[in-house]
Amino acid sequence: MSESDVLKEFDETTARFSAAREGLGKVVFGQTEVVDLTLATLAAGGHGLLVGAPGLAKTLLVTSIAELMGLSAKRVQFTPDLMPGDVLGSEVLEESASGRREFRFIPGPIFCQLLMADEINRASPRTQSALLQAMQELHVTVAGERHDLPAPFHVLATQNPIEQEGTYPLPEAQLDRFLMQINVGYPDEASERRMLAATTGAATTAVSSAMNAGDLVRAQQLVRKMPIAERIVDAILSLVRSARPDASADARVREFVGWGPGPRASQALSLSARALAMVDGRRAPSLEDVRRLAKPVLRHRMALNFAARAQGVEIDNFIDEIAAKAF
Repeated sequence: MSESDVLKEFDETTARFSAAREGLGKVVFGQTEVVDLTLATLAAGGHGLLVGAPGLAKTLLVTSIAELMGLSAKRVQFTPDLMPGDVLGSEVLEESASGRREFRFIPGPIFCQLLMADEINRASPRTQSALLQAMQELHVTVAGERHDLPAPFHVLATQNPIEQEGTYPLPEAQLDRFLMQINVGYPDEASERRMLAATTGAATTAVSSAMNAGDLVRAQQLVRKMPIAERIVDAILSLVRSARPDASADARVREFVGWGPGPRASQALSLSARALAMVDGRRAPSLEDVRRLAKPVLRHRMALNFAARAQGVEIDNFIDEIAAKAF
């Protein structure tokens, strides 16, 4: 493709994301940042973890995105008794009319383009780990046989931070597979007022398709072709490396950080910054994109120790502190 063709395709893609943002704004109120970060997660080809209290439109956001982007979507309600086979699928023994017996694979709900893992932390670690291979390698292995997932494939998981009874914290390896952890807060008063008017009347708002699966795949390819300045790369490396509690780290980092982000955090920041720029209609990421993405990309890839918790240090504030020193 020539440079003019790439620029034309870029402009068409940003127009589709603009239409998607507008459509989501009609059904999800007061969550502009959440919408932007979720769209950027998909544009980067990643998976998202939505964390928030009940009733904040996390499920509505995911289902609306599936309709807007023309993706085949399925929802799995994670519970303590959910088994890996309930997500991946299983093999059943069948007998033909001739009396021959053979196993047949029945695909599970993971064979879709957008999987909503609702309340993912309510499932046991055994079931949670069933998603690991799918999220990283885009295929699953059942009874020794490989089964490829549809393209594109994304997981948008939700997690309730309030009710911790009967939950299983996600292991570090599982968390690291999520491109971003997007915290969903309460809407402001004006947005909640608009929500009341729009959702408690006789009429309901429906979203219309803004793109299809092929458009999303091409957008993901464009994100990887977008230029990124050397100073942006330097800022990403400085931020991620300064969050690790090694010998060269800042004294507060060594004192309060239990474990820091790995190289996948740098990759996530690079892709996310370019994807967010695309969603915003810009052709290259800026330092402000890195600052804006620091908490969503890092908050689930590092952990504060007991000393930090004892002094009331919160992870988001600590990341802001690190970012202020990094660049």
